[in-house]
Amino acid sequence: MLKRNGVFLTILFALGVTVSSVSYTFYQLYQTNRTKHNDNMFGKYALISQIYHTFLLKQISLPIFETNLAMYDLYPIERNARYQQITKNAILLKESGTSAITLNRYLAPEAPYQSLVVNHIHASMLQYQGKIYFWIQSAHYPILLEDRSIAPYAPSNLLYSYATILTILLFSFGLIIHRLSPLRRLRRQIASFGEGNMGVSFHISGQDEIALIANELATTQNKIRSLIDSRTLFLRNIMHELKTPIAKGRIVTTMITDPKQQARFISIFERLEGLISEFALIEEVSSGTQSLEKKAEFRLVDLIDEAMDMAMVESASVHCEIESNVMIEANFRLFATAIKNMIDNAIKYSPANTMSIRMEEDTIVFSNQGDALTKPLSYYIEPFTKDNPTKDSFGLGLYIVNAILAEHGYCLAYERREDENCFLFIPNKRINSRGRVL
Repeated sequence: MLKRNGVFLTILFALGVTVSSVSYTFYQLYQTNRTKHNDNMFGKYALISQIYHTFLLKQISLPIFETNLAMYDLYPIERNARYQQITKNAILLKESGTSAITLNRYLAPEAPYQSLVVNHIHASMLQYQGKIYFWIQSAHYPILLEDRSIAPYAPSNLLYSYATILTILLFSFGLIIHRLSPLRRLRRQIASFGEGNMGVSFHISGQDEIALIANELATTQNKIRSLIDSRTLFLRNIMHELKTPIAKGRIVTTMITDPKQQARFISIFERLEGLISEFALIEEVSSGTQSLEKKAEFRLVDLIDEAMDMAMVESASVHCEIESNVMIEANFRLFATAIKNMIDNAIKYSPANTMSIRMEEDTIVFSNQGDALTKPLSYYIEPFTKDNPTKDSFGLGLYIVNAILAEHGYCLAYERREDENCFLFIPNKRINSRGRVL
């Protein structure tokens, strides 16, 4: 699944990386802008500190102190409940600590004197319910001030820019996916065409690269259709031309008075008809047209009976050890033809002219007594090859069998077991990636 949607997943991955990068960049920008904004707001603390220090040195009274603060839109929070609520629940934006010097006077009977006392001041800038507060803490006079001239940092412009860029990115990637969507439909059409559906249309309107490729495929499809139609017409004509003289020859054969000569000619014409049928079957299997025929489940013994009738062999020559309840999903005519060819070869190359058929798990085994094959099986499944040139064969039997099995999801294999030659029909599901039987 991942491999079949590799381009789509790559685009989604690129989109994810791009959105993540842009989001991280904007987040860092937000943090930087927020810090700078808080630093600029906290710059007001210098002014507050100056006014507060003046107040602590008793150089101004409390009303003048509050008046000076009000000139800069700073108002003390006097209600204790409100004070406690804000200081406990507010968000700390920035804080700093300084030292203030206060002057203390002491009166003694001998003589008055003065002393300087250092007091630590801790300042915090808080945010609560959309407002900014300065909390000044010291040992003498802690105070919470509401600043009505400034507001908390609001990244509205930054969010607008982020949303705009994100929308552009999503629209761009959506457009890319939309432009590539015909590829998925084109892949399904090519797969359907490869399965033999000649009516599928590849045409796509447009002038982009995908449309050009699809329209080139449509042109190629028309050429393939023409070639197939020409081949079909040629095969029909040649089959007709070949069968006509054979039919006439068989009619003439009935006029021969010598029974021996008559039987010989009949055998020759039957052999010619069989070869023509084999050639037609080879063409159908190799072109893939047979794969379109519907498959169904049949009893294996019925397929074997049909194959024996096609091969015109006596039941005594075939020892069948198949249970009657064994079912095979197959095209009846094709699978019976494959079994027929296996029976033909097994009897033909057996000194006793006998063979046997049995099941080993889900594998069909055809065995006979005889000499071992002198070459690998791959040699014999090529067309027009045979081991013994003196035999009455054109070397098409195993080639047809292998092609039919491939259409049915089986593999043809060969084993030499003691003095037996065993040909096996093995389901592909039992063959691993290294070509070995599981």
